[in-house]
Amino acid sequence: MTSVPEIFGSMVFNDSVMKERLPHETYKAMHKAIQDGESLDITIANVVANAMKDWAIEKGATHYTHWFQPMTGITAEKHDSFISPTKEGTVIMEFSGKELIKGEPDASSFPSGGLRATAEARGYTAWDPTSYAFIKDKCLCIPTAFCSYTGEALDKKTPLLRSMAAINKQALRILKLFGDESTSVKTTVGPEQEYFLIDKSVYEQRKDLIYTGRTLFGVPAPKGQEMDDHYFGVIKPRVQAFMNDLNEECWKLGILSKTEHNEVAPAQHELAPIFSTTNIATDHNQILMELLQKVAKRHGMVCLLHEKPFDGVNGSGKHNNWSISTDTANLLEPGDTPDENAKFLIFLTAVIKAVDEYQDLLRLSVASAGNDHRLGANEAPPAIVSMFIGEELQAVLDSIESGVKFAGRKKVQMTIGVDVLPKFPKDTTDRNRTSPFAFTGNKFEFRMVGSADSIACANIMINTAVAEELRQFADELEKASDFKAALNDLIKRVIKEHKRIIFNGNGYDDAWVAEAEKRGLLNLKTTPEALAKYTEAKNLKIFELHEVFTEAEVKARQEILLENYAKLINIEAITMMQMARKSILPAVTLYSKELAETVMTKKSAVAGIDCSYEEGILKKIAANSTTMVQKVLELEEAQKKAYATEGEMAKALAYKDNVIPLMAEVRKCSDTMEKIVSKKFWPFPTYGDILFSVK
Repeated sequence: MTSVPEIFGSMVFNDSVMKERLPHETYKAMHKAIQDGESLDITIANVVANAMKDWAIEKGATHYTHWFQPMTGITAEKHDSFISPTKEGTVIMEFSGKELIKGEPDASSFPSGGLRATAEARGYTAWDPTSYAFIKDKCLCIPTAFCSYTGEALDKKTPLLRSMAAINKQALRILKLFGDESTSVKTTVGPEQEYFLIDKSVYEQRKDLIYTGRTLFGVPAPKGQEMDDHYFGVIKPRVQAFMNDLNEECWKLGILSKTEHNEVAPAQHELAPIFSTTNIATDHNQILMELLQKVAKRHGMVCLLHEKPFDGVNGSGKHNNWSISTDTANLLEPGDTPDENAKFLIFLTAVIKAVDEYQDLLRLSVASAGNDHRLGANEAPPAIVSMFIGEELQAVLDSIESGVKFAGRKKVQMTIGVDVLPKFPKDTTDRNRTSPFAFTGNKFEFRMVGSADSIACANIMINTAVAEELRQFADELEKASDFKAALNDLIKRVIKEHKRIIFNGNGYDDAWVAEAEKRGLLNLKTTPEALAKYTEAKNLKIFELHEVFTEAEVKARQEILLENYAKLINIEAITMMQMARKSILPAVTLYSKELAETVMTKKSAVAGIDCSYEEGILKKIAANSTTMVQKVLELEEAQKKAYATEGEMAKALAYKDNVIPLMAEVRKCSDTMEKIVSKKFWPFPTYGDILFSVK
């Protein structure tokens, strides 16, 4: 058996491969270009491209592609072979520096939010050399950014890289004030990925799963997650075989797959990677989602990435563990010395202020039709953004605000620049699963991200918001005549002004909703409400100030996300109507016919026989069938009106306010009948069949 170290990164053109295959001067020049953020000289690019091509061919690749992340939320690729014809009628394998650095795909059919007209089809892909090329399905994949002919970002990677540059610039200003000579600050992410595995045979019988990714009908199984026996339970052999295969595929591609386990709901599982630089972690998570679905099929299963595929059991999220570091130190590590304490506190308070002032951006970064079903349910944080920092760190901040001594492991006057913090263990507090944004020792866990989402948007918002607060801090501190006094005053003021965002209690408690409103926190329950905040003046201001988005790019993304929301609800509504009319209503009619015939047979055989059981079911089916038919007609009318509504926001609101409530009423009728109709007649697998399908 091949060992993990031997296969790890074997399909990646990583630093060790480059060091081995590139001339020394080329290797140095490439690293300098990456470090300085400069474009590669074409002569250097040609050498790199040739080495990359030779390596890829040795690994079995025949094609290459510029692998990019358009605003569909999934990845895109157009394959070109390495072949080039010769005069002799044969071919040679070629790949130039020009082809490595830039591609020209057709951009007309990708979402652009009005940035590009269909007649303006050209787009460019530009190599991201900070993310290694890799081989997938015999194709050399080159991670790239994607922009229009006129330079607007048409993807998720470009603004992510811009946000990373913004936070690097502002963080270095802060570090310089401490005498820290670091040359680079990077954000890192470890995105935990939750998913469901079900048998392919039951999936293929559910049109709602096929078309929408979630069940539009279904009664909870007699046994769900209430026994807590699936969480961290023994992994079934078939699932373990899948996980083993998945790990190997991940490791070949340099994805740091670390932890695997059963999650809370039946058929639900989780994979967690080791931290990577944010753009690489984003690339890896996109690859991982593709691998999850591909590997599942090899094992006769289907991987569901929808945020809420089954009502009544836990949905799936993607916990975005975010931190910020220099090459040598995690800036969110409390540290053991006064200088480290002060650095930690300034970065901590920057995050606190950022989450408070830009809670709307964090909320909208995870907004989707699927995630609306998950947020606020038993396994997910509420739609209200708040922060958890734990009792011990809370006591430290309270002491700083009040200026009194901290009665912790050390008793010292709370003046920044002395050793104000106790020596924190890595996990200084209990985890708060109800908190959207929780401090977990040396990082923040943003728990609101949906399982099917790209993590790019969430990290763009976190990076940009924190960069803005660091900019404000640096502007103030650089002018100070007494740095320590100014630093102390700044941290104290920020804690006092933004402590409303900190909540260490139970986010599921109804009392928190009232308390959050009292504090002035936003409660953006649905995607349209959240997306309306995208173009607020304060948000446009920081996007343009830090060169993350232009106003046109923001408006385009708002339009795309609203359009996507409306399209998804429209697909769900049509699927629901078809399943009701073509499957459920005919099935219950057949069952009613059998019951009616049974009643007549019994009465003809025995005069005065009691048929109340059959007659009671017949009446209940008749009542619910009649209601269902009416509600389907109303749903059809509402769906048509919503579809015809002009303006993306108005359309999204029409689906939210008029279509979704009627879908719930149609489902209620169906679910009531599912409980009493014979299994022989029910037209598709039930929740019990699906969730326990993998033996």
